[in-house]
Amino acid sequence: MAAVDLATHPGHLARRLQQAHHLLWNTMVSEEITSPQFAVLNAVAAEPGLDQGTVGERVGLDRSTVAEVVSRLGRRGLLNKVRDRHDGRRFLLRLTDDGLRVHRKLTVRTARMNQVLLAPLSADEQTVFLDLVRRVADAAETLRRPSEPPAARQD
Repeated sequence: MAAVDLATHPGHLARRLQQAHHLLWNTMVSEEITSPQFAVLNAVAAEPGLDQGTVGERVGLDRSTVAEVVSRLGRRGLLNKVRDRHDGRRFLLRLTDDGLRVHRKLTVRTARMNQVLLAPLSADEQTVFLDLVRRVADAAETLRRPSEPPAARQD
């Protein structure tokens, strides 16, 4: 069997793009705060008082992952987690003063990092690229939902 051209495989290209993102994140943004942690900080900065489950949905993290991220951010003193007065099963999230400072600093750094990551593309190409990646990522969310199984394998 002949080798396949991995340049035509979206998963392979997504992995390579993720590797580039990870390298740039660690060198330009933060070695301490991960991209998913920043996503949680950003969601809470945008809407203080969101519950943990909603934050996970907004940033594409499953329950256990968002719980771990929230726990780590709380231990670092960047996030406060309080029980909802009306529903004791829910935790509401707010950034601490340190969390707000870190969020502001990382927001500037992520903007610079994104410029570097997208530099090979023109401004118009960047817009198209982001739109296409967003569409694929949004559609891929249905793969994580048990009520909507992916298409059957064709082996």
